[in-house]
Amino acid sequence: MSLSLLLLSSSKADDTPYLSHALNWMADLVEPGSRWLFIPYAGVSISYDDYHAKVADALAELDFTLDSAHQLSDPASALGEYDGVMVGGGNTFHLLHELYHHNLVEVLREQVANGLHYIGWSAGSNVAGDSIRTTNDMPIIQPPSFTALQLVPFQLNPHYIDYHPPGHHGETREQRLLEFTCVDPLMPVVGIQEGTALKRQGNALVLMGDKTGYLFQGSTQKQALPPGADLSRLL
Repeated sequence: MSLSLLLLSSSKADDTPYLSHALNWMADLVEPGSRWLFIPYAGVSISYDDYHAKVADALAELDFTLDSAHQLSDPASALGEYDGVMVGGGNTFHLLHELYHHNLVEVLREQVANGLHYIGWSAGSNVAGDSIRTTNDMPIIQPPSFTALQLVPFQLNPHYIDYHPPGHHGETREQRLLEFTCVDPLMPVVGIQEGTALKRQGNALVLMGDKTGYLFQGSTQKQALPPGADLSRLL
């Protein structure tokens, strides 16, 4: 089976309600009557019960069942019972730590390769890449490895923004990603702005939304990727 992924930069776009900007994109993957598993482990300052309820409420118009991994004694063993997974945003280090703790990294890789749909946003998109080395998050906990799910063979940088406040002397996102490409010049990084997403269907990869994305790789820095760009060459 071919991989079916939707990797959202963010859970909100501008001032729209939670996940509302992505409902039409998600509806393409969430079939009526299907069963999905929500993975809430990126949530640190919100309870998993509240996080699950928040996502279920936001997606109420989709005709599907949404369980949460924290309600299961062994989510890795139960994964085969679902049509898809949704991996929420929050702290990427905590998310990956918990994925390893619950033995979900290898199982998710295998199940998605065998047809399990995958929808992630923010941290949930970060962990779909090769590693979490280009996350924007603070390392509040140390996962066993930075190696992530590797559902796409490159790095992601969600919430990409190049705004530099006047008088602020910290590094820009562009400078941080330059540092990454100096250390690992062969690994591509795709920066996606809020309100956009990457959609993978088999060996096809497309930039969704109406904002530009950016590619960083070796000497290539901040190469503009227009809305709707075919990025299949990165797979």
